Amino acid sequence: MALVNEHFLKLPNNYLFADIAKKVNAFKVSHPHADVISLGIGDVTQPLCPAVIEAMHKAVDEMGSSDTFRGYGPEQGYAFLREAIVKNDYLPRGIHLDPNEIFVNDGAKSDTGNIQELVRWDNSIGVTDPIYPVYIDSNVMIGRAGVVQDGKWSNVVYMPCTAENNFTPQIPDKRVDIIYLCYPNNPTGTVISKEELRKWVNYALKNDTLIFYDAAYEAYIQDPSIPHSIYEIKGARKVAIEFRSYSKTAGFTGVRCGYTVVPKELTASTIQGERIPLNHLWNRRQCTKFNGTSYISQKAAEATYSAAGKEQVKEVISYYMTNAKIMYDTLTSLGIEVYGGQNAPYLWVKTPDGSGSWRFFEQMLYNAHVVCTPGVGFGPSGEGYIRLTAFGDRNNCEEAMERLHKWLK
Repeated sequence: MALVNEHFLKLPNNYLFADIAKKVNAFKVSHPHADVISLGIGDVTQPLCPAVIEAMHKAVDEMGSSDTFRGYGPEQGYAFLREAIVKNDYLPRGIHLDPNEIFVNDGAKSDTGNIQELVRWDNSIGVTDPIYPVYIDSNVMIGRAGVVQDGKWSNVVYMPCTAENNFTPQIPDKRVDIIYLCYPNNPTGTVISKEELRKWVNYALKNDTLIFYDAAYEAYIQDPSIPHSIYEIKGARKVAIEFRSYSKTAGFTGVRCGYTVVPKELTASTIQGERIPLNHLWNRRQCTKFNGTSYISQKAAEATYSAAGKEQVKEVISYYMTNAKIMYDTLTSLGIEVYGGQNAPYLWVKTPDGSGSWRFFEQMLYNAHVVCTPGVGFGPSGEGYIRLTAFGDRNNCEEAMERLHKWLK
């Protein structure tokens, strides 16, 4: 008989956002006339910019002609997009990449979950806490995380990010094989300085540690001193894989496109001590399991690098960051502790009076008809916080803040 992968049975019954949707739907059934505003799940609301729409229309027309039709594309991504990525995302920051180090995907979520296939199941992992759930869940599925004990996975090294340490994770006092970092951070909206990021790269170089660096929200950084890429740090090419996405940068949550950078210098070891280039292994994996991102999506992504596309994307990011400021100013005026929201589209809000995350989620839903994300869903250190996102419509954002001001005051 076929035996199930029992590691899947260790996962929580539902993905965090499925639990939220279930609770919200139950509320709507019992309160059919309530106008619910969601500031929880981080989906975008603004339409694709004109340059992207124009590029997609043109690509669709090309697919409708036998002379320009395209079938399977390169599993790694079309050269036109990979070269545009190198030229626009990295060269201006003094980072020199080979286009063959770029792997275009259908969004960062896929690769941040799948990348752990490159390393043995018995590698140790370290995560900042709170953390994006996909990092943990994908490791649970392969058996790397162990079992849950007192709300934590037994084989995971947790690095708490709290107000007490200014949301700056401490370098582990022991060797860890793989470290997950996400900056600007989801869920806390906090960022990391070059000095702090350099400490992580130095740790990885010293301990032969692999860093998985999620930079999906780098376009929201407003402070010029904050690094946009881990490769701004000397030596990072030897220890880090970086993930980027057009989902929140250009509103591609429904279009699906992102990319992963696997430098050629990056290696991992066999048990016998042989160093194996991970660029080659990831390429082999993609050729086996991935048929490439659609041509239409990649042409849309390329358009974000045009002169018009850059300006239009910048306008949308400014729109969301204005939402973030509206939320930040409203909540802080009520005496509530708020973090993030200045270099990221997320706000990390301490619940008043020490309320539990899920309890405050329900109070906000029932009293203000506003949806948030309970912080504890991102890990033990998230208890006592909620996450708000700036991706809503402006009118909804302002209405939600009016409701919260009225309720909390």
